[in-house]
Amino acid sequence: MSKKIDAARKELSKALKKHAEVVGGDAVSLKKSQRATARLLAAAESYSAVVTAKTGQPDLFANLSKATGLEESTITSLTAERNAIKDRVTGPIPVQKAAV
Repeated sequence: MSKKIDAARKELSKALKKHAEVVGGDAVSLKKSQRATARLLAAAESYSAVVTAKTGQPDLFANLSKATGLEESTITSLTAERNAIKDRVTGPIPVQKAAV
């Protein structure tokens, strides 16, 4: 198995497990569930991109790119968090586009 595919699969598995833990509890926090959903979507898209690059197969999760799983206020909060961290850290920080 390709190292990149294996690494992306592991990240997808971790994100899926975390999502299940967050949304499977008795009291489900909206913010935590949105963050877990966003992480899961990002991991799925990453896995699909690696597989597509390696095999040439079409996007496995084509419809996922249309869903964000986040409210606008959460996206704003995360953007502010990222920018605050960016101001404190030297070097470039990769920025992911919000899926719309």
